[in-house]
Amino acid sequence: MTKFQGTGIAIITPFKDDLSVDHSALANLVNYNIDNGTDYIVISGTTGESVTITQEEKKEITATIITANKGRVPLVLGIGGNNTSDVINEIKATDLSEIDAILSVSPYYSKPTQEGVYQHFKAISEICPVDVIMYNVPGRTSSNMSPETTLRLAKDFSNIIAVKEAGNNVHQYLKLLRDKPEDFLIISGDDDLALGVVLAGGAGVISVIGQALPKQFSKMIRLGLEGKAKEAYVIHFQLMHIISLIFSENNPAGIKAVLASLDLAKSNVRLPLVEATNSLQKEIKQALQLLD
Repeated sequence: MTKFQGTGIAIITPFKDDLSVDHSALANLVNYNIDNGTDYIVISGTTGESVTITQEEKKEITATIITANKGRVPLVLGIGGNNTSDVINEIKATDLSEIDAILSVSPYYSKPTQEGVYQHFKAISEICPVDVIMYNVPGRTSSNMSPETTLRLAKDFSNIIAVKEAGNNVHQYLKLLRDKPEDFLIISGDDDLALGVVLAGGAGVISVIGQALPKQFSKMIRLGLEGKAKEAYVIHFQLMHIISLIFSENNPAGIKAVLASLDLAKSNVRLPLVEATNSLQKEIKQALQLLD
């Protein structure tokens, strides 16, 4: 499972001014990250605006990333939803030959019981030809996948290898780290908590800010995995402000404003999201200047 240790990034979907996908910027972003220490790439997650891209666009985005990657780092593809049969059908219909794992979000909106969450992932596990990373993000799903449910799934299904935990709940992280099977990975989905999670035994992070600052962020996580807390926290403290800024309005508008400031992609997002306000863009530029 070492392929999913370290820093993964939840890559954005760059858009041109007409809101079509900017495949050139996407390929450049892949290369920028790999060249600067990112360990793996997650395609079509929350930060990739997966809910406002079409299935055809998703295929094209995936193809662009596969081509740019050239097999250099593992790839994870987001395939999840609140209709279990639709998720299963998408998995079956998707060419996963170049994909190392799927990232599948815990069912949202329906607010299933914990048994419903278990049965959802059981059904996915039984048909998925690649490894499964579960994704718990209660702030978006309105349904928390409890540590007990996560660990039950981890113990019952060998191809459920990890959870991306993004509840911003330190106690829940610690329960998972204390009780998990030895080979099951706890991956932070919270940039602000990632270092602490790694130092407590976590495998790493699927990061938002990491794609804009891959050299600094991946070094911080690498130091954490090596147990070098003092050195890692020097970087953490430097990044704290920019991390808080990118989530202050909405994600991915914040990270797209950072990438625009770095001339890596335009700041365009699709409705119902809107671009970062002028005041936030100004704050982000100032924060980036302090990191130079």
